[in-house]
Amino acid sequence: MRYQSVCLEAFVTNPPEEIVTSEDIEERLAPVYDRLSLPQGRLELMTGIRERRFYPPGTLPGQISGSTVLKALKQTGLDPAECRALIHGSVCRDQMEPATAAGVHAAAKLPNDSLVIDVSNACLGLLNGAAIIADMIELGRIRAGVVVGTEIGRPLVEATIDKLNTDPNVTRKSFKLDFASLTIGSGSAAIVLCHESISKTGNRLLGGACKADTSHAELCEGGVDGQESNDHRPLMSTDSEALLYAGVDLAQETWELTKSNLGWTNSDVTKTFTHQVGKAHRSLLLEKLKLSPELDYPTVEFMGNTGAAALPTAAALGIEAGFVSKGDRIALLGIGSGLNSMMLGVEWNS
Repeated sequence: MRYQSVCLEAFVTNPPEEIVTSEDIEERLAPVYDRLSLPQGRLELMTGIRERRFYPPGTLPGQISGSTVLKALKQTGLDPAECRALIHGSVCRDQMEPATAAGVHAAAKLPNDSLVIDVSNACLGLLNGAAIIADMIELGRIRAGVVVGTEIGRPLVEATIDKLNTDPNVTRKSFKLDFASLTIGSGSAAIVLCHESISKTGNRLLGGACKADTSHAELCEGGVDGQESNDHRPLMSTDSEALLYAGVDLAQETWELTKSNLGWTNSDVTKTFTHQVGKAHRSLLLEKLKLSPELDYPTVEFMGNTGAAALPTAAALGIEAGFVSKGDRIALLGIGSGLNSMMLGVEWNS
C-alpha cells in the first residue's frame, strides 16, 4: 500500500477527566484477593498501568465522538464541507443499529453526500478507518475525511470486578483470563486526512501494510454476557501470555512488509507510536522490531489500554508534548486481537 496524494492533517484526543488508579481497583477486589491470597500491587506491577480514565457513568461513545470530531475540525481548520467520509472505528458503539457514525455525523454537521459507516476490528478499527479514507482520497472520490472512535471502559472493568468478587469458582488460574480486562481505560481520538491540495500541514501518509493470523482469533474474546442474568455489561476473556507472543510474531512480519513497501530500513524511523496494552507488550514489541524505546511515546502507564483509541491518543499526546519534529519519519504500529496488524508510515512536515 502506497499513497502519493494523502496528508495526515492531525491526531486529536478527547480524554476523560476521572482518574481511576490500579490501587483503587484492587481495593474493590479485596474479597477475591483475600480469598486467593493475592498480593496487593500486582495489577500495576504486572502491567505497568498506574491509572486509567473513565467518562461519567452512562456516557455513550457517540456523545464523546461527536465532540471529538468538532475538536478535530476546529484544530485543523478543515472546511466541514470538504469532509465527505465519517468512520466510527472503536470497539464500543451506541447500539447495534444504526451505525454510531450516523449520530456522530449529524452532531458534526458534515455533508449529506458522505460515506458514513462503523468499522469494527478490535483495537485496530481507527487505523483501518484511516486507511479506508486514505484509499478514497487517493482514488479521487473525496478530498477529506475523519475517522473517530471512543472507548468506554468503565462497564467492562466494573463487570469484571463484580464477577471476580461474586463467583465462588474463581481460581488463580481462571483469574488470569480476566486480568487484561482490569487494564482497560476510556478514551476518544480522531485522525483527520485530506488531499495534499487542501492540506495545511504537508504531513504525508506514505503507505504501509497489513497482515492477519486468524488462527489465534480465540485468544481474546469479548461481548455482552446476558445469557444467565440481566447484567448486560460486557465481559472479556484473554489469554494474555499467548496473545502477547502471537501478536508480536505477527507484528514482526507486518513490520518487514511495511518497510519493504515504503523502502525504509529501521534507521529511517525517527519516531513510533504503538498500540499499548501494557508495559511488557510495548517493551517486547519494540525489542522484536529492533526499534529503540526512546523513539516511542508511552501512554499506557496513565491511560491504560484504550482499545482502538490507544495509538492515535498516544500520537496526539506526543505531538502536543513536542515529541514530534518537522522531518520525522513516524511508524504507526497497530495490532488488534483477531489477530490483525496494520502499520503505516508518515512523513511529518508541519
